[in-house]
Amino acid sequence: MIKIYYAPRTRSFTALWAIEESGAPYEKVLTDISTGAQKQDGAYLAINPMGKVPALQDGDAGMGEAAGICAYIAEKFPEAKLAPPLGDPRRVRYLYWLFFAANIEAAITQIATKIEMPQVSAGWGSATQVFDVIDKALEKGPWILGDQFTAADIPLGAGLNFGVKMFGMVPMRPNFERYIDRCTARPAFQRATALSS
Repeated sequence: MIKIYYAPRTRSFTALWAIEESGAPYEKVLTDISTGAQKQDGAYLAINPMGKVPALQDGDAGMGEAAGICAYIAEKFPEAKLAPPLGDPRRVRYLYWLFFAANIEAAITQIATKIEMPQVSAGWGSATQVFDVIDKALEKGPWILGDQFTAADIPLGAGLNFGVKMFGMVPMRPNFERYIDRCTARPAFQRATALSS
């Protein structure tokens, strides 16, 4: 059975949301990150060498990174239809958005620290560009790929909810508001919220 290592009010929410969307049984492993003990725990570091949450263990396989966990869950449970199948032309955009979502955190960090970097030096370009690109992509909706909710919506929706609604670091835009409302209305999102509070 899959184990999800998590801590309340962290990026773990993304992994919990993904596994809840899959409908698959799993074990939650509460990880106390307040002391940093997991960063000294060889067994935990074998699962996630960064010593952070979330982490996933499936038998002998283990991994960290929220978007990677979303991708793994989508592949492991294809009956949940969280990813376009191999050969589907939408898969290219699915993969793009699944991993583009990491730019949200970089953009929020740029906003919070007021760091100025040349766009050519920053892997995310600029905070403004990141949110403009997402805004434009959400115009058609209801999901990032159109009519189908996918695992790409999980890190994207979680990141926008964090930056826009929870912490108000990113200005609300109409497309963001509609998208976040759709995400937060999903039963799996609500279950993950209850689990990670």
